[in-house]
Amino acid sequence: MSKTAKEVVKDFYNSDILHDNTVLERYFHKDLELLWNSADGLSIMNYDDIVSFFEEIRRTYNDLRVEISHILQDDDNVTIRYKYYIRTMENPDEELGIAHFIAIWQIKDDKIYKGYQVSQPVTENDDTNESYHRVKV
Repeated sequence: MSKTAKEVVKDFYNSDILHDNTVLERYFHKDLELLWNSADGLSIMNYDDIVSFFEEIRRTYNDLRVEISHILQDDDNVTIRYKYYIRTMENPDEELGIAHFIAIWQIKDDKIYKGYQVSQPVTENDDTNESYHRVKV
């Protein structure tokens, strides 16, 4: 029995991407395309780019935690709003918020197939207590 698109996306974000080397293969389609607007501009990434990106994340951080505030499904498309928190190897006792994201993912063959993502780095002016109430999670 296949999962709903929302379940696929939610399960990916709740997976242990830092310690489970099978996550990307299980959740991302080999024909993946991600258009990502960040503070650095537009990046267009494919499956291999995502693998390289998360390899760097694994080398850089001791822990990675996601806080999802919104997750909404429309047919095979899922919109998710979330924030990543990290712990560095140099300071494993301090958790830091690093970025806010909104992504729209299309699911195909029970895998994340195409995405549009916007991210913004966390700043000291962020009001995360008021802006991250959970809605439709």
